Amino acid sequence: MDRLAPFVSDPFDQPPCRGCSSYLMEPYIKCADCGPPPLLICLQCFTRGFEYKKHQSDHSYEIMTSDFPILDPNWRAQEEMALLEAVMDCGFGNWQDVANQMRTKSKEDCEKHYMKHFVNNPLFSSTLLSLKQSEESKDLDTAITFRPSDEPPRPAFDSALSRDMAGYMPARADFVEEFDNYAEWDLRDIDFVEDDSDILHALKLAVVDIYHSRLKERQRRKKILRDHGLINLRKFQILERRYPKEVQDLCEAMRHFARLVGPIEHDKFIESQTLDFELRKEIKRLQEYRLAGVFTFRGARVYDCLKVHREEERLKRCMLTDLLQCLQDSTACQQWLHSDSGINPVTPILSSADGAGRRNAPPLNLTGLPGTEKLNDKEKELCQMVRLVPGAYLEYKSALMNESSRLGGLKLAQARTLIKIDVNKTRKIYDFLIREGYITKA
Repeated sequence: MDRLAPFVSDPFDQPPCRGCSSYLMEPYIKCADCGPPPLLICLQCFTRGFEYKKHQSDHSYEIMTSDFPILDPNWRAQEEMALLEAVMDCGFGNWQDVANQMRTKSKEDCEKHYMKHFVNNPLFSSTLLSLKQSEESKDLDTAITFRPSDEPPRPAFDSALSRDMAGYMPARADFVEEFDNYAEWDLRDIDFVEDDSDILHALKLAVVDIYHSRLKERQRRKKILRDHGLINLRKFQILERRYPKEVQDLCEAMRHFARLVGPIEHDKFIESQTLDFELRKEIKRLQEYRLAGVFTFRGARVYDCLKVHREEERLKRCMLTDLLQCLQDSTACQQWLHSDSGINPVTPILSSADGAGRRNAPPLNLTGLPGTEKLNDKEKELCQMVRLVPGAYLEYKSALMNESSRLGGLKLAQARTLIKIDVNKTRKIYDFLIREGYITKA
C-alpha cells in the first residue's frame, strides 16, 4: 500500500534504516504491524528478510514514497511539499527565492501553481467558510464571558504594588513566576526508549499525567484571576467599600466560594444580598414609625428631626462623664467645659513641660465622625488626644500593620516615611500600636 512519505530536501535529515543504519532514500518500507515507534527499513534489508526483536519478515508492510501527483499531474508530491516549505521559509510573494530553493520549477510555475491550488482553490475556501460559520454558531450558543474593561496598572518592578499583583506583567498578560513554578522539573530526566519495560513505561506515562494535571491547575487559577478581575486587587477592594459593613463582611466570607461560580453569578449574589439588607433596613424603619404612631410621610420627617435632636441632647449630657473617665488632665477638661457651655474660653494653664506660649489643645470631639463605631475605647482615647479623625487613623493603622507583616517588624523611621503627618503624632500612634500588639518593633 502506497503512503505519502515526509519529503525532506536534505537526505541526512531522513530517518536511518533499522537494519543497516544508512539514511533512507525513497522508496523505503514501513512495517504495518510494529510500532510505535515505526520500524523503517531500506529496500536492500527488506529483500534480505531483515528481522529485529518482534519484527518478523512475514509482517505486513507499506511502501513509503512521494513520487506521485496530488493536485497537478506535472507536480509530484515531493515538489508540492517542497513548495510549501519554500513559501514558509522565504515568505509569500518572494517567488524568485522560492524557485531558487525549489530548483526544479521556475518562478512563474511556483506562483501560478500556489495561487491556483492553495489560494484560489474553491475546495479550500468552502472548507474554511464552513469552519468559520461553525465557529460563529458555536459562539452564539455560549454565554458572554466577563472581562474587566479597565487596563490593569503597570507598577515598577519589585514595587509594593507589583508584589500585591503577584508579579503580573500587563504587556505579556502573564506572571513573572507561575503557580507551581517548578512543575517541569519532574520531566527533565524522562526519556522514552524502546528498551523500557512495561512497568517503567507505565510509570513514565503516570508522571506525564501528573504534570498535565498540574498544568490544568495552573490554567484554572489564571482563569479565576482573569474572570473575576483580581489582577487590580486595590480597585477590587475599593468597589467592595461602597457596600454597608454587613455586606462587606459577607463579601469577605463568600470570597472563598467565588471560584466555584462564574463572576456574573457571584456579583448577582452579592447585589441580591445588598438589596435584601436595604429592604430589611427599610422595613425596620417603617416598623419604628408605626410603633411611634406615625402614619404619614410628613410625620416621618418630623419624627426623624426630633429623633436627631434628642440624640444630640443625650450625647451632650453623657459627653462630660465619658470624657472624665478617659482623661486625667484637669486643665483639658476645664477648657472643654468652658468651650461647650458657651462661656468664653479661659487661658489654659501652662505646664512646665510645655514651651513658652504653647497651649494644650482640647481633645477632639468624635461625635458623628465616620469610622468612630469601628474603634475600641483605647483607640477612641488615642484619636481624641492626638486630634486625629477615625477614618485617617484606620488608614494609618492598616498601612503600618501591612508593612510590619511584610517586613517582620517596623522601625519608627519607617513608620514616619509611610505616614506623612506630624512626627509627634506618628510616634504616639507607633507606640500605641506596639503596646497593643498590632505591630512588632524591629
